[in-house]
Amino acid sequence: MRFTLITVCYKAGEELAETVASVRAQTHPHIEHIIVDGASPDAATQAVLKRLDDGRSLIISEPDTGVYDAMNKGLARATGEVIGFVNAGDLLEGPEVIAKLAAEFAKGDADVIYGDAHMVDPRDIRKVRRFWKGGDYHRENFRTGWMPPHLGTYIRREAYQRFGGFDLRFRIAADYELMFRFLYTHRLHARYVPLTIVRFRLGGASNKSLAHIWRANREVVEAWRHHGFTPPALLVVRKPLRKLAQYFGAS
Repeated sequence: MRFTLITVCYKAGEELAETVASVRAQTHPHIEHIIVDGASPDAATQAVLKRLDDGRSLIISEPDTGVYDAMNKGLARATGEVIGFVNAGDLLEGPEVIAKLAAEFAKGDADVIYGDAHMVDPRDIRKVRRFWKGGDYHRENFRTGWMPPHLGTYIRREAYQRFGGFDLRFRIAADYELMFRFLYTHRLHARYVPLTIVRFRLGGASNKSLAHIWRANREVVEAWRHHGFTPPALLVVRKPLRKLAQYFGAS
């Protein structure tokens, strides 16, 4: 089974090299790796891209309108049966991760498989700040603000072909909208595996400031309405509380 892993980056420098090393360390033999760089102007990132341009990764370096636009560019070039994202600075949790996911997909009972994620200090990836436990899948969990960890979720390419990629109208929470569209609206079959898939640095766009958090929560509500559903009354309260609970699971 062929997997496509997509890494998006902008001015990532050596953090990009760390991510690529974790991808290339995987024991699964059939991995396509696509790097989408937003035309980084800094010498450090350009040096890393030149070093990595050895034929083992497909490198796209051109301007984009943001992270979700870059992800869509990767999706457009993907040829694997299953697609996952591991962004610059993030690490797959051990060399067997993709092999284990391939074994799970081979069972043939799921369009989407997700696991757990360690959310770590951006300056020291050994320090786990939040533990994102995916938990068993129940469609109604979306009503409590739940979503599977985006970087710990792998999806069959056929789903993207049928239902599209990231909706760029959602500037901060396009990952939530995509998961909601695939799982809640179109009811794709998802399954949880108790496996820590990725270690990723805290500091995503939806966590940068109170204004960003407010905008992200507003986009979550907009996602429900966009797909013709009435958002639960306490959704904007429950979602931040779920994030808070993740800190208590950190080691």
